Amino acid sequence: MLLDTASMYFRAFFGVPEIKAPDGTPVNAVRGLLDFIARLVDEYRPTDLVCCWDNDWRPQWRVDLLPSYKAHRVVEVVAGSPDVEEVPDPLEVQVPIIRDVLAAYGIRVLGADGYEADDVIGTLATDAGQPVDVVTGDRDLFQLVDDETDVRVLYIARGVGRHERVTNDWVREKYGIDARQYADFATLRGDASDGLPGVAGVGEKTAASLLGRHGDMAGIRAAALDPDSGMAPGPRAKLKAAADYLEVAPRVVAVARDIDLDRTGTALPRTPRDPERLAALAEQWALTSPVDRLSAVLAG
Repeated sequence: MLLDTASMYFRAFFGVPEIKAPDGTPVNAVRGLLDFIARLVDEYRPTDLVCCWDNDWRPQWRVDLLPSYKAHRVVEVVAGSPDVEEVPDPLEVQVPIIRDVLAAYGIRVLGADGYEADDVIGTLATDAGQPVDVVTGDRDLFQLVDDETDVRVLYIARGVGRHERVTNDWVREKYGIDARQYADFATLRGDASDGLPGVAGVGEKTAASLLGRHGDMAGIRAAALDPDSGMAPGPRAKLKAAADYLEVAPRVVAVARDIDLDRTGTALPRTPRDPERLAALAEQWALTSPVDRLSAVLAG
Protein backbone atom coordinates (compact mmCIF):
# COMPACT_ATOMS: atom_id res chain seq x y z
CA MET A 1 0.00 0.00 0.00
CA LEU A 2 1.51 3.28 -1.22
CA LEU A 3 0.18 6.45 0.40
CA ASP A 4 0.21 9.83 -1.32
CA THR A 5 0.89 11.31 2.09
CA ALA A 6 0.44 15.01 1.36
CA SER A 7 -2.82 14.32 -0.46
CA MET A 8 -4.03 12.55 2.67
CA TYR A 9 -2.91 15.04 5.30
CA PHE A 10 -4.30 17.98 3.29
CA ARG A 11 -7.65 16.18 3.24
CA ALA A 12 -7.38 15.48 6.95
CA PHE A 13 -6.61 19.13 7.67
CA PHE A 14 -9.60 20.42 5.75
CA GLY A 15 -11.95 17.59 6.70
CA VAL A 16 -11.33 17.07 10.43
CA PRO A 17 -12.58 19.70 12.88
CA GLU A 18 -9.90 21.79 14.55
CA ILE A 19 -8.32 20.08 17.55
CA LYS A 20 -5.47 21.54 19.55
CA ALA A 21 -2.74 20.07 21.74
CA PRO A 22 -2.30 21.37 25.30
CA ASP A 23 0.12 24.05 24.06
CA GLY A 24 -2.40 25.29 21.45
CA THR A 25 -0.79 23.65 18.42
CA PRO A 26 -3.42 22.37 15.96
CA VAL A 27 -3.26 18.61 15.46
CA ASN A 28 -6.34 17.80 13.36
CA ALA A 29 -4.26 16.81 10.31
CA VAL A 30 -2.11 14.49 12.42
CA ARG A 31 -5.11 12.84 14.02
CA GLY A 32 -6.96 12.57 10.72
CA LEU A 33 -4.00 11.02 8.91
CA LEU A 34 -3.50 8.41 11.64
CA ASP A 35 -7.18 7.50 11.51
CA PHE A 36 -7.06 7.30 7.70
CA ILE A 37 -4.11 4.90 7.89
CA ALA A 38 -5.83 2.81 10.56
CA ARG A 39 -9.00 2.55 8.47
CA LEU A 40 -7.19 1.54 5.28
CA VAL A 41 -4.84 -0.94 6.95
CA ASP A 42 -7.77 -2.51 8.78
CA GLU A 43 -9.73 -2.93 5.55
CA TYR A 44 -6.93 -4.11 3.25
CA ARG A 45 -4.26 -5.64 5.56
CA PRO A 46 -1.27 -4.83 3.31
CA THR A 47 2.00 -6.67 3.81
CA ASP A 48 3.92 -3.44 3.13
CA LEU A 49 3.10 0.21 3.75
CA VAL A 50 4.98 3.26 2.47
CA CYS A 51 4.20 6.91 3.15
CA CYS A 52 5.46 8.45 -0.09
CA TRP A 53 6.79 11.97 0.35
CA ASP A 54 7.20 15.13 -1.71
CA ASN A 55 10.90 15.88 -1.30
CA ASP A 56 10.27 18.41 -4.08
CA TRP A 57 6.63 19.33 -4.73
CA ARG A 58 7.56 21.26 -7.92
CA PRO A 59 10.71 19.73 -9.43
CA GLN A 60 12.86 22.11 -11.43
CA TRP A 61 13.06 19.72 -14.37
CA ARG A 62 9.28 19.87 -14.73
CA VAL A 63 9.28 23.67 -14.40
CA ASP A 64 12.01 23.92 -17.06
CA LEU A 65 9.76 22.01 -19.44
CA LEU A 66 6.56 23.88 -18.52
CA PRO A 67 7.03 27.08 -16.46
CA SER A 68 3.31 27.27 -15.59
CA TYR A 69 3.51 23.95 -13.73
CA LYS A 70 2.05 24.57 -10.24
CA ALA A 71 3.20 28.21 -10.56
CA HIS A 72 0.02 29.51 -8.89
CA ARG A 73 0.93 27.69 -5.67
CA VAL A 74 4.39 29.26 -5.25
CA VAL A 75 4.72 31.77 -2.41
CA GLU A 76 8.51 32.08 -2.54
CA VAL A 77 11.04 31.14 -5.22
CA VAL A 78 14.19 29.61 -3.70
CA ALA A 79 17.31 29.41 -5.88
CA GLY A 80 18.87 25.96 -5.82
CA SER A 81 16.19 24.46 -3.55
CA PRO A 82 12.51 23.56 -3.83
CA ASP A 83 10.24 26.61 -4.03
CA VAL A 84 8.01 27.30 -1.04
CA GLU A 85 4.47 26.01 -1.54
CA GLU A 86 1.37 27.79 -0.30
CA VAL A 87 0.38 25.77 2.77
CA PRO A 88 -1.90 27.04 5.55
CA ASP A 89 0.17 27.86 8.64
CA PRO A 90 -1.96 25.63 10.94
CA LEU A 91 -1.16 22.70 8.63
CA GLU A 92 2.52 23.48 8.13
CA VAL A 93 3.24 23.22 11.86
CA GLN A 94 1.74 19.71 11.88
CA VAL A 95 3.98 18.19 9.21
CA PRO A 96 7.00 17.69 11.52
CA ILE A 97 4.69 16.06 14.08
CA ILE A 98 3.45 13.68 11.38
CA ARG A 99 7.05 12.74 10.55
CA ASP A 100 7.87 12.15 14.23
CA VAL A 101 4.86 9.91 14.80
CA LEU A 102 5.46 7.86 11.65
CA ALA A 103 9.10 7.39 12.68
CA ALA A 104 8.09 6.23 16.15
CA TYR A 105 5.80 3.64 14.58
CA GLY A 106 8.46 2.50 12.13
CA ILE A 107 6.21 3.22 9.16
CA ARG A 108 8.45 3.78 6.13
CA VAL A 109 8.56 7.33 4.80
CA LEU A 110 10.19 7.52 1.38
CA GLY A 111 10.96 10.49 -0.86
CA ALA A 112 13.56 11.30 -3.49
CA ASP A 113 15.31 14.62 -4.01
CA GLY A 114 14.16 16.29 -7.20
CA TYR A 115 10.98 14.25 -7.37
CA GLU A 116 7.39 14.35 -6.16
CA ALA A 117 5.59 11.68 -4.16
CA ASP A 118 3.82 10.73 -7.41
CA ASP A 119 7.18 9.72 -8.87
CA VAL A 120 8.08 7.66 -5.81
CA ILE A 121 4.70 5.94 -6.08
CA GLY A 122 5.19 5.35 -9.81
CA THR A 123 8.57 3.77 -9.23
CA LEU A 124 7.45 1.54 -6.36
CA ALA A 125 4.31 0.46 -8.22
CA THR A 126 6.28 -0.54 -11.32
CA ASP A 127 7.59 -4.12 -11.27
CA ALA A 128 6.56 -4.41 -7.62
CA GLY A 129 6.17 -8.16 -7.86
CA GLN A 130 3.02 -8.05 -5.73
CA PRO A 131 -0.42 -6.40 -5.83
CA VAL A 132 -0.29 -2.64 -5.21
CA ASP A 133 -2.91 -0.26 -3.84
CA VAL A 134 -2.15 3.45 -4.36
CA VAL A 135 -4.05 5.72 -1.98
CA THR A 136 -4.55 9.24 -3.36
CA GLY A 137 -7.00 11.99 -4.15
CA ASP A 138 -4.99 12.87 -7.28
CA ARG A 139 -6.39 11.77 -10.64
CA ASP A 140 -2.94 11.92 -12.25
CA LEU A 141 -2.09 8.59 -10.65
CA PHE A 142 -4.82 6.82 -12.64
CA GLN A 143 -2.07 6.39 -15.23
CA LEU A 144 -0.52 3.72 -12.98
CA VAL A 145 -3.61 1.48 -12.92
CA ASP A 146 -2.75 -1.87 -14.49
CA ASP A 147 -5.07 -4.86 -14.16
CA GLU A 148 -2.42 -7.27 -15.47
CA THR A 149 0.06 -6.41 -12.71
CA ASP A 150 -2.67 -5.86 -10.12
CA VAL A 151 -2.04 -2.15 -9.56
CA ARG A 152 -5.12 -0.16 -8.62
CA VAL A 153 -5.88 3.24 -7.06
CA LEU A 154 -7.93 3.73 -3.92
CA TYR A 155 -9.33 7.15 -4.83
CA ILE A 156 -10.18 9.25 -1.78
CA ALA A 157 -11.48 12.44 -3.40
CA ARG A 158 -14.88 11.87 -1.77
CA GLY A 159 -13.32 10.84 1.52
CA VAL A 160 -11.42 7.84 2.85
CA GLY A 161 -14.64 6.31 4.12
CA ARG A 162 -16.18 6.54 0.64
CA HIS A 163 -13.12 5.77 -1.43
CA GLU A 164 -13.44 4.20 -4.86
CA ARG A 165 -11.41 1.24 -6.15
CA VAL A 166 -10.07 2.37 -9.51
CA THR A 167 -9.39 -0.37 -12.06
CA ASN A 168 -9.10 -0.16 -15.83
CA ASP A 169 -12.82 -0.82 -16.18
CA TRP A 170 -13.53 2.07 -13.78
CA VAL A 171 -11.36 4.44 -15.85
CA ARG A 172 -12.94 3.26 -19.10
CA GLU A 173 -16.46 3.70 -17.74
CA LYS A 174 -15.75 7.20 -16.44
CA TYR A 175 -13.55 8.62 -19.21
CA GLY A 176 -13.90 6.31 -22.23
CA ILE A 177 -10.18 5.48 -22.29
CA ASP A 178 -7.81 2.87 -20.87
CA ALA A 179 -5.77 3.75 -17.79
CA ARG A 180 -2.54 3.56 -19.82
CA GLN A 181 -3.91 6.47 -21.89
CA TYR A 182 -4.73 8.64 -18.88
CA ALA A 183 -1.51 10.72 -18.91
CA ASP A 184 -2.09 11.68 -22.56
CA PHE A 185 -5.76 12.33 -21.79
CA ALA A 186 -4.80 14.69 -18.93
CA THR A 187 -2.26 16.44 -21.14
CA LEU A 188 -4.89 17.16 -23.79
CA ARG A 189 -7.63 18.15 -21.34
CA GLY A 190 -5.39 20.17 -19.02
CA ASP A 191 -5.60 20.56 -15.27
CA ALA A 192 -5.85 24.05 -13.78
CA SER A 193 -4.92 22.76 -10.31
CA ASP A 194 -1.48 21.80 -11.65
CA GLY A 195 -1.04 24.72 -14.03
CA LEU A 196 -1.50 22.55 -17.13
CA PRO A 197 -3.29 24.60 -19.79
CA GLY A 198 -4.21 21.67 -22.01
CA VAL A 199 -5.06 22.12 -25.67
CA ALA A 200 -7.39 25.09 -26.08
CA GLY A 201 -10.85 23.92 -27.11
CA VAL A 202 -10.20 20.25 -26.34
CA GLY A 203 -12.26 18.86 -23.46
CA GLU A 204 -12.68 15.37 -22.06
CA LYS A 205 -14.94 14.06 -24.83
CA THR A 206 -12.68 15.26 -27.64
CA ALA A 207 -9.57 13.99 -25.85
CA ALA A 208 -11.15 10.56 -25.38
CA SER A 209 -12.27 10.48 -29.02
CA LEU A 210 -8.78 11.36 -30.26
CA LEU A 211 -7.20 8.66 -28.10
CA GLY A 212 -9.81 6.13 -29.19
CA ARG A 213 -9.00 6.79 -32.83
CA HIS A 214 -5.23 7.32 -32.68
CA GLY A 215 -4.10 5.40 -29.59
CA ASP A 216 -1.66 7.73 -27.91
CA MET A 217 -0.13 11.19 -28.08
CA ALA A 218 2.38 10.20 -30.75
CA GLY A 219 -0.43 8.86 -32.92
CA ILE A 220 -2.55 11.96 -32.38
CA ARG A 221 0.28 14.35 -33.25
CA ALA A 222 1.20 12.34 -36.33
CA ALA A 223 -2.42 12.34 -37.50
CA ALA A 224 -2.65 16.13 -37.01
CA LEU A 225 0.29 16.55 -39.39
CA ASP A 226 -0.95 13.99 -41.94
CA PRO A 227 -3.43 15.54 -44.39
CA ASP A 228 -4.71 12.05 -45.26
CA SER A 229 -5.41 10.95 -41.65
CA GLY A 230 -9.09 11.84 -41.72
CA MET A 231 -8.83 14.08 -38.65
CA ALA A 232 -11.48 16.80 -38.66
CA PRO A 233 -10.30 20.36 -39.40
CA GLY A 234 -11.26 21.68 -35.94
CA PRO A 235 -9.18 19.32 -33.79
CA ARG A 236 -6.36 19.39 -36.34
CA ALA A 237 -6.06 23.18 -36.08
CA LYS A 238 -6.22 23.11 -32.28
CA LEU A 239 -3.52 20.45 -32.02
CA LYS A 240 -1.25 22.28 -34.45
CA ALA A 241 -1.68 25.51 -32.48
CA ALA A 242 -0.66 23.66 -29.31
CA ALA A 243 2.39 21.98 -30.86
CA ASP A 244 4.92 23.59 -28.50
CA TYR A 245 2.89 22.61 -25.43
CA LEU A 246 2.43 19.04 -26.69
CA GLU A 247 6.17 18.74 -27.22
CA VAL A 248 6.91 19.11 -23.49
CA ALA A 249 3.73 18.48 -21.48
CA PRO A 250 3.65 14.67 -21.77
CA ARG A 251 6.99 14.49 -19.92
CA VAL A 252 5.61 16.74 -17.19
CA VAL A 253 2.43 14.71 -16.70
CA ALA A 254 3.99 11.25 -16.85
CA VAL A 255 5.14 10.04 -13.42
CA ALA A 256 8.69 8.74 -13.13
CA ARG A 257 8.97 4.97 -12.87
CA ASP A 258 12.69 4.43 -12.57
CA ILE A 259 14.02 6.44 -9.60
CA ASP A 260 16.84 4.80 -7.67
CA LEU A 261 15.09 4.06 -4.37
CA ASP A 262 15.91 2.06 -1.27
CA ARG A 263 13.01 -0.38 -1.16
CA THR A 264 13.96 -1.90 2.20
CA GLY A 265 12.09 -1.43 5.45
CA THR A 266 8.62 -1.27 3.93
CA ALA A 267 7.03 -4.14 5.89
CA LEU A 268 3.94 -3.13 7.84
CA PRO A 269 5.01 -2.84 11.50
CA ARG A 270 3.05 -4.96 13.96
CA THR A 271 4.33 -3.04 16.97
CA PRO A 272 5.79 0.49 17.26
CA ARG A 273 9.52 0.75 16.67
CA ASP A 274 9.89 3.16 19.61
CA PRO A 275 6.92 2.72 21.97
CA GLU A 276 8.28 5.13 24.57
CA ARG A 277 8.76 7.87 22.00
CA LEU A 278 5.29 7.18 20.58
CA ALA A 279 3.71 7.42 24.03
CA ALA A 280 5.50 10.71 24.69
CA LEU A 281 4.33 12.15 21.36
CA ALA A 282 0.77 10.99 22.02
CA GLU A 283 0.76 12.79 25.36
CA GLN A 284 2.47 15.93 24.09
CA TRP A 285 0.18 16.37 21.08
CA ALA A 286 -3.13 14.97 22.43
CA LEU A 287 -2.98 11.96 20.09
CA THR A 288 -3.82 9.18 22.53
CA SER A 289 -7.07 8.07 20.86
CA PRO A 290 -5.82 7.88 17.23
CA VAL A 291 -2.52 6.33 18.36
CA ASP A 292 -4.40 3.66 20.32
CA ARG A 293 -6.64 2.95 17.32
CA LEU A 294 -3.75 2.62 14.87
CA SER A 295 -1.69 0.53 17.28
CA ALA A 296 -4.60 -1.87 17.74
CA VAL A 297 -5.06 -2.22 13.96
CA LEU A 298 -1.34 -2.83 13.37
CA ALA A 299 -1.30 -5.50 16.04
CA GLY A 300 -4.01 -7.29 14.06
